[in-house]
Amino acid sequence: MATLNENYWEQRYRQAETAWDIGNISEPLKNYFDQLTDKQIRILIPGCGNAYEAQYLFEQGFTNVHLLDWSASALQNFKERVPSFPSEQLLQQDFFTYKPSTAAEHYDLIVEQTFFCALQPELRIDYVRKMHELLRDGGKLVGLLFRRKFEERQGPPFGGDIEDYQPLFAPYFTFKTFELCYNSIAPRAGSELFINLVRRDNS
Repeated sequence: MATLNENYWEQRYRQAETAWDIGNISEPLKNYFDQLTDKQIRILIPGCGNAYEAQYLFEQGFTNVHLLDWSASALQNFKERVPSFPSEQLLQQDFFTYKPSTAAEHYDLIVEQTFFCALQPELRIDYVRKMHELLRDGGKLVGLLFRRKFEERQGPPFGGDIEDYQPLFAPYFTFKTFELCYNSIAPRAGSELFINLVRRDNS
């Protein structure tokens, strides 16, 4: 299996090898965003890729959205589509080493969309801990996880099911929603979990 580093992901975007990319915002996340009323909340989308979720949020008036990806090409693709998006809110960094400058820069909401599945499974506990670290008390991690195995691939994506995921998140988050997604796109029907997880105060 290839080393899943910055160069790997940059080449995938340069060569448009992005089979996971559905070309628009996913319906479950659109429905969730449409229920949000405070457009000043601080939002992070890590492993954002082409970031259709961020485009939708920005077009709906959410101004405090931050995108993080290893790939400069992915962020450039987004900037070309949404030229008015603030450049300082595009972060080309490694998620695991990223640190907000101050406590005030922690996030109210982090959006998960095909980032968890792109990580080698041995990094999942580090992912959960980092999400906990980046969120404010009571902040939420919301998004989609694959409810599917990918044995035919060397990965990514890396899959699993609810019994694999819940033990990872339980020490750090309260589960508001952790269930089969009812409004997935047709090709992913029955193979996605919708999560709405609230950060625990573990101090």
